[in-house]
Amino acid sequence: MAVEIGRLVVKIAGRDAGLKGVIINILGGHRVLVTGPKTLTGLRRKPVNLRHLILLPHKVNIERESSDEEVLEALERQDLVEYMRRRAEVRRW
Repeated sequence: MAVEIGRLVVKIAGRDAGLKGVIINILGGHRVLVTGPKTLTGLRRKPVNLRHLILLPHKVNIERESSDEEVLEALERQDLVEYMRRRAEVRRW
């Protein structure tokens, strides 16, 4: 799987471990901008190191730097809202 805009991820480190999100921008230097959106999963919009993420097989069609509302609409179109709400079981470091 490739790191790309719209790829679903699970955060595996830090206080957000186990929360799912969507990549909305690739920043370079092994960092990406991720959002939950916060109203759906609890994951805030922030830059994250790729080492702290697991890439999931799902992808949504969004544009770079999409707003949380646009991401939520894309998730609803592809029926991934309930999938995103479920927290992943992640053993914290």
